Amino acid sequence: MFRLANTPDIPESERRTAELVERCRQHDRTAQRLLFEQYKRAMFSTAYRITNNYDDANDALQDAFVDVFRNLDQFAFRSTLGAWIKTIVVRQAIRKHRLESRFETIDEAIHDQPAPLPDTVTGAELDAVIRTLPDGARTAFLLAEVEGYSHKEIAEMLGIAEGTSKSQVSYAKKLIRTRIGGDLRD
Repeated sequence: MFRLANTPDIPESERRTAELVERCRQHDRTAQRLLFEQYKRAMFSTAYRITNNYDDANDALQDAFVDVFRNLDQFAFRSTLGAWIKTIVVRQAIRKHRLESRFETIDEAIHDQPAPLPDTVTGAELDAVIRTLPDGARTAFLLAEVEGYSHKEIAEMLGIAEGTSKSQVSYAKKLIRTRIGGDLRD
């Protein structure tokens, strides 16, 4: 368990986080609520990007925080608390979405390098196009390009081959470029 005594070199924000974690470990409901409130928006956003469904994202978020509070004794401050929670949220969102059966077969021709995205694309347009991607491609793309996971980590999380992760990300990028270049500029 993490102890704050005799640790004057800990920055104040980390000290507050450590104190909040300790209170949550003692089943302090107020502290648990504070922790949830501190992370819920960012974690919902992560879950929503993966599930592409408001209700599924809420369910994944709720299940993830149940796991967070159950397993808080395992959090050892080797990473930030937010990163640790995000890992749990990502796994719950993937479980909720049952991605193992949602990967499409991809034509090998997609591995050609398509043209870069136009500079005039807005974040809202890009977000809208990403939400239209097939489930497997969207999830692999978001985990790799937005969340920063390696293909090896994605493969382990999704129960797929590393090559499938790479293909799905490549496929997603091709679809994004095609849809932005055609559909949004008509």
